[in-house]
Amino acid sequence: MQLYAECFPTIFSCPRQGRQPPSCSSEGIAALGRQRVLSRKADAVICADPAGTIIRWNRASTALFDRSAEEALGQGIDVIIPEHLRAAHRSGFDAAMTKGALKLQGRPTLTRALHKSRRRLYVEMTFALVKGDAESEVLGAVAAAASP
Repeated sequence: MQLYAECFPTIFSCPRQGRQPPSCSSEGIAALGRQRVLSRKADAVICADPAGTIIRWNRASTALFDRSAEEALGQGIDVIIPEHLRAAHRSGFDAAMTKGALKLQGRPTLTRALHKSRRRLYVEMTFALVKGDAESEVLGAVAAAASP
């Protein structure tokens, strides 16, 4: 749940336990909590909106793909997908966004990815959908990746 909150902060709020610490204000969460957890995560974490635009990219993503957050944010997720796999990925991504379900259902899979230098690399990835209040509302996707 924490990973989803880091990628899609507007749909999550802090738990109410008497008094809320300052970090539970919307500014505190946005500026401190999500970025700290995301930046320290050992796996690459990539969050995309329903159109496939990268909206979150952590340090481990930079290390794995050799793209800074500035280079990745706002780009389509195709920047890390080898060209010959893009059509299949786009089809699967669009189906997941439309149907609200994943073929892999959270199971890790070994796949090819694309380094900034254009060399292909193998990564183990796990995917999840982030849903809104209505179970049918898909807000985006989260992927965690690591070198096998």
